Amino acid sequence: MAIRANPKLIEELETYGAQDVSKCYHCGNCSATCPFSQDPYILPRRSMRSLQMGLERKLEGDLEPWLCYYCGECSQECPRDAEPGETMMSLRRWLTSRYDFTGISKLFYRSWRIELAAILLVAMLTGLGFFLFGLSQGNIHHYDGVNAFLPGEKIHFFDWGLAIVLLVLLLTNCARMWWFTIGRDKSKRVPLTAYIKSAYLLPMHFMTQMRYAKCERKRPWVIHLILMLSYVTMLILIMFFVKRMAAGPAIDWRVHAFGLAATVGLLGTTIFAVRGRIKKTENHYKHSHETDWMFLILLIVVAGTGILQFILHRSGLDMAANITYVVHLMSVVPMLGLEVPFSKWSHLAYRPLAMYFAEIKAEAARAEARASQGVRAPQAA
Repeated sequence: MAIRANPKLIEELETYGAQDVSKCYHCGNCSATCPFSQDPYILPRRSMRSLQMGLERKLEGDLEPWLCYYCGECSQECPRDAEPGETMMSLRRWLTSRYDFTGISKLFYRSWRIELAAILLVAMLTGLGFFLFGLSQGNIHHYDGVNAFLPGEKIHFFDWGLAIVLLVLLLTNCARMWWFTIGRDKSKRVPLTAYIKSAYLLPMHFMTQMRYAKCERKRPWVIHLILMLSYVTMLILIMFFVKRMAAGPAIDWRVHAFGLAATVGLLGTTIFAVRGRIKKTENHYKHSHETDWMFLILLIVVAGTGILQFILHRSGLDMAANITYVVHLMSVVPMLGLEVPFSKWSHLAYRPLAMYFAEIKAEAARAEARASQGVRAPQAA
């Protein structure tokens, strides 16, 4: 089969944040310093080469960008300042746009103005909708109880509706990732047992982001672990315990202790990342794409309004607490509805999937090797 090349692929990747990829002359320093570069994944050199050659279809099915955790060592060792670490980051953005069947990711990554406009539009519609809903059935001076402006049980139904939409979008995009990386390769047969045997990798890598710990610099792993655990904790509280979270003004420490810890974790890790991107203290903070800032700003607003809403309600300032709650929802909805399936938050799903798919492909290769040896053995006898 003829291999079609896209001569403009490098230019396209530059809109996703790639630096001057043409500087790379394949000395191999990047792969030599990368802790994850081992057969069959030669990070990041092979992806750089495929990009230079315009091998668009090959890159679509590539797991290597997701197996890179951007410690930045490769960029530091590059004698040509080709920034291979940032190129791998741009490939992850590009792949996200390929997995997304709606085309929204592509719009967001290629134009921060479109992304910002979408966030503001969804935020305003959310705020207007919840404000009108609150006035239609409650009292803005009551945070909880019979006349609650935004009663927890009704917000609970909205949360689940949003979660279902989000899940459908993410699962569809994840299925497309499987198709690009495994499904459409007819030369490889993956047994069902391989999927079952390696299934434990999905929750393990999703919850711990443990691959970061193999980077030479351990701090990014700790930061990502705190961020991930805080996010999952907050998501569980919102999906299953929102009524208890809204009740008060007495504090129910059974849920609020976890909520406060998650808020501190989100704010702390986000402020750390913002500080790093401003001061450019680490290699992976030297280049910031617009979507990186959208992600961080939304996190700060979500966490900040969440803790402010808690303080106002416990202080008996119900009207101020309700207004803050509406602002909080105005940031939560675009973050979950736009950023999670279409922007940087989606990487939290694709990274564990990449580890899972890599092991599946390895298991399929081992099974094929065992079958091949079994066929050859009688002939040798």
